[in-house]
Amino acid sequence: MSSTPESQAEQIESVTLTPSIRLPLLVYVLGLAILPLPLHPWLTMVLCGFGVFLLLQAYLLRLELTDNDFVIWRSGKEIRRFPFANWLAWRMIFPGIPGILFFREVNSPHFVPILFDPVTLLEQLRLRVGHLELPKETKLENSQE
Repeated sequence: MSSTPESQAEQIESVTLTPSIRLPLLVYVLGLAILPLPLHPWLTMVLCGFGVFLLLQAYLLRLELTDNDFVIWRSGKEIRRFPFANWLAWRMIFPGIPGILFFREVNSPHFVPILFDPVTLLEQLRLRVGHLELPKETKLENSQE
């Protein structure tokens, strides 16, 4: 059975995001930077260990955005699927640092560290669920209320 041209135009191609090691390296370098401070070295070991953990996750995990779902893969196996139909809202927090992707589903909120290309992630989310993006509040908007 062939599909109509309208339905073909509405379908969005599936995209797998490439990993980015910016966040793991930022956490690791931050851990090394506080080593000379007169603090106990435990804080440095915790931050550096967390940086290594994030680096490993960036290597193992892949995010795929399909027409209808946000899918998380680990070593080629699907571990979680979040249908866009269940999303209530989303926002990227500190996307330039890199930061965190927050999205709220019907049942629960989720925070995902951005271990992938933040520009592509933002573009793809706006393409698929742009109407659910939470606007950034500005001080001007808050002061007028």
